[in-house]
Amino acid sequence: MSRLPRPDFTEHAAEHTLMQLSERHREYWRRNLRVTLVLLVIWFTVTFVPVFFARELNEWSFFGWPLAFYMGAQGSLIIYVLIIGYYARVMNRFDREYGVSEDV
Repeated sequence: MSRLPRPDFTEHAAEHTLMQLSERHREYWRRNLRVTLVLLVIWFTVTFVPVFFARELNEWSFFGWPLAFYMGAQGSLIIYVLIIGYYARVMNRFDREYGVSEDV
């Protein structure tokens, strides 16, 4: 009767330990998800609210243009660029703060 080789539990355990996230990693991801969620809410609001409420928003003007028209033509795009810049800046700060920055 042949015996099967026993698995090396020490090597397997070490590999499993490397894959576990520390509390610091979880905090990093929680902060990342919180920033992402807030920015997605802003993106959704800027994208869809002017379309759904165009008649009401067009009663106001912005730089001489009806507000819904301005948001569709230019305002939303400016806010998208601001969202991207803010996200990049905040994530770079988080990366440095948690020691996962690529700028070593």
